[in-house]
Amino acid sequence: PTLYFDPRQEGKLDRLIGNSSQLPDGEMRRAGRLIDRIRAKGLTKYNISGAVPDIPGGARHVLVVGQVEDDASVTFGAGDVRTNLDLLRRARQDNPDATILWKPHPDVEAGLRTGTVASADLKGLADIALLNIGAAEALELADEVWTITSTLGFEALIRGRSVTCLGMPFYAGRGLTRDLVARPEHRAGHDVTLAQLVHACLIGYPRYFDPRTGAPLSPENALALLTDGIETPPVNRWAAWLQSLIPTFGR
Repeated sequence: PTLYFDPRQEGKLDRLIGNSSQLPDGEMRRAGRLIDRIRAKGLTKYNISGAVPDIPGGARHVLVVGQVEDDASVTFGAGDVRTNLDLLRRARQDNPDATILWKPHPDVEAGLRTGTVASADLKGLADIALLNIGAAEALELADEVWTITSTLGFEALIRGRSVTCLGMPFYAGRGLTRDLVARPEHRAGHDVTLAQLVHACLIGYPRYFDPRTGAPLSPENALALLTDGIETPPVNRWAAWLQSLIPTFGR
């Protein structure tokens, strides 16, 4: 089967998103409530919390989101821009007067994966590096987000931010993002609302399980566990724990 991070062929998630306009009003309200709760609770993929630097006012704030450069979503979904350094260069080229905020991927920042941009290379490209701070805090600072294929772009859409994609992640090519690469033919004519996208991606597509018992969970109960019901795991274990909660997302 085609996995969600490979845009070259239509997969199950594409079909769910494409058919989301047929969902009843009650399911759209359900998706809206999920969006509201994610925003209110500040839920993100990585449970990282650090000091937020002072950001100068005046100019538009463009958040450039780094990725693991050998990640499958980059391998299959990137266009000509395939590295974090080239992403920064393009963002600066198109936004010469903006304040560029650079957020490296947490695994890259920790030295665990590929994609480091040297400090010397950041000069002239990024005004401020957001190190060891959470995605929710970073998104609060941003007027616009630039990414290749990062899931943080999806989180940005949920929070009402403009998103520019230099690749074709699962949420791009749907009329919600500014896409700098051509969308695949199977996504043409399938523009959706944010609620429709969220329903497909967080309600229709994944299956959630309680990591303590293995019992299936609704998306709403999974969100409650993540935000209210379980003591926060150590930071380095957060991503793996979250993946254990939704092990079938990806098919």
